[in-house]
Amino acid sequence: MNNSHAGVRRGVKAIAHAFQRRHEEGGKALIPYIMSGDPDLGTTKRIVHSLSGIGVDLIELGMPFSDPLADGPVIQRAGERALRQGVTLKKLLGLVEELRLDIDTPIIIMTYYNLFFNYGLEAFARDALQAGVDGVIVPDLPVEEAGEFQQALDREGLALVYLIAPTSPEERVRAIAAQARGFIYYVSRTGVTGEQRDIAADLADNLRRIRESASLPVAVGFGVSNPEQAAQIARNADGVVIGSAVVRLIEETSQLHERAAARFLRPFVEILHGKPRPGE
Repeated sequence: MNNSHAGVRRGVKAIAHAFQRRHEEGGKALIPYIMSGDPDLGTTKRIVHSLSGIGVDLIELGMPFSDPLADGPVIQRAGERALRQGVTLKKLLGLVEELRLDIDTPIIIMTYYNLFFNYGLEAFARDALQAGVDGVIVPDLPVEEAGEFQQALDREGLALVYLIAPTSPEERVRAIAAQARGFIYYVSRTGVTGEQRDIAADLADNLRRIRESASLPVAVGFGVSNPEQAAQIARNADGVVIGSAVVRLIEETSQLHERAAARFLRPFVEILHGKPRPGE
């Protein structure tokens, strides 16, 4: 790969390494989601630095979109605030490039297909690699229609992470298992994102079903809001995604968002990694 981070593991390789390292250390991966540009891109940069500093394994950066079909009310409001800040995909890539000057935590951009299409699929894949992005999650891009974007990302060694829902039929699970890169994102419930009190009773069975077809790590998201839930999910999953709970915290915090986010997520890090970090 001809990227500007010569000698640095990026893309699919960086994601695989993050999961493998956590597995070898006897833990599970923590993947927080934050909305880029909420409340502004400078704050997003400080939050990412802070989360990288406490040892999260990957970071999802949401890119605001005008019609976010899979997002619950908390993330929708964050997206609206970010859009008012004038956040664009190009600005987000610029932010990632700045972050890559001093952090190496894998970064995945999560947003909707129309933004990538308008940017240009090959142009985005090329620019994302140069900026230091490792992969993308596209909630509204079904595997049957993902071929062109998949090829563009594959050429640059970047991951297209697919979502599997509890309602996904066997043939869809097999198709995703054959095409997925990096890891598989299992949506723990039907509907949109948002915090929930209980873990779905069929979680373990559904993850077992996915692993019959897929060899990639499986991370579980949509609705995880406290360390106890994360620990319960981690018994069967390779990683846990924390989204709305972090975004709500940022919404409700008037200042020092990066400290609040790190303080909130530190117990998740300790539980999922299986040990407190030194000096904490």
